[in-house]
Amino acid sequence: MVSNLFDLTGKTALVTGGSKGLGKAMARGMAEAGADVVISSRHENELRIALDEILKDTGRRGRYVVADMSRREQVVRLAKDALELTGRIDILINNAGTNKPEAIDVVTDEAWDEVLEINLSSVMVLTRALVPQMKARRWGRVIHIASIMAFLSKEKRNGYSATKSALLGLARASALDLGDHGITVNCLAPGPFLTDLPMSLLSDAEKRTLSDHTALGRWGDPKELVGPALLLASDAGSYITGQTLVVDGGFLAR
Repeated sequence: MVSNLFDLTGKTALVTGGSKGLGKAMARGMAEAGADVVISSRHENELRIALDEILKDTGRRGRYVVADMSRREQVVRLAKDALELTGRIDILINNAGTNKPEAIDVVTDEAWDEVLEINLSSVMVLTRALVPQMKARRWGRVIHIASIMAFLSKEKRNGYSATKSALLGLARASALDLGDHGITVNCLAPGPFLTDLPMSLLSDAEKRTLSDHTALGRWGDPKELVGPALLLASDAGSYITGQTLVVDGGFLAR
């Protein structure tokens, strides 16, 4: 049946940056589709509250792991802890990210290195650590959360655009590495979504400009990324790999 294509019963999903925003919405979507979930972020108090909300009325199990994705040793530990807590990770959603807006002529090494580590290097480290057990079962889904900033940009988004563009290339290469093992690797590229990161960085005028630029004339709700995430995380997307699915309300079409 068509509905079974999106059924994640028996699967376990790890969502980084899963305590709020897009990560929390996607984790909830995984649980509603039948998956057990593990979420991670830097703040235990946020994780504890978010996990309760993610699991509410789903009948699924969940755990959380505190991890700072800017610290490579903590990313390695996240993979180890997640496997010890659950026994398996079938779906990896690399959602954690950051943005340190600086113009190219004043960008600091510290800001550049932090954005690169969180947005790109941690994705490689976590994927590298979790892929072997997916290969052993010959089934896995890896989803990198990129951005429409991989295709266009704006002032002071040097590190952010560079790393989000890199995720597209990483997904293409990894898809070729892992395809023979039943593992797909794809990107989601969200447009303007109502999450803490853009809300904290943009002025009211910039927020209006972005919403007006979409075909739908509005910002996206985090729940509107759940469907695309489920497509790539389930058997419904079994023949999609090495691709980037843009979810932007028509922003790039204008």
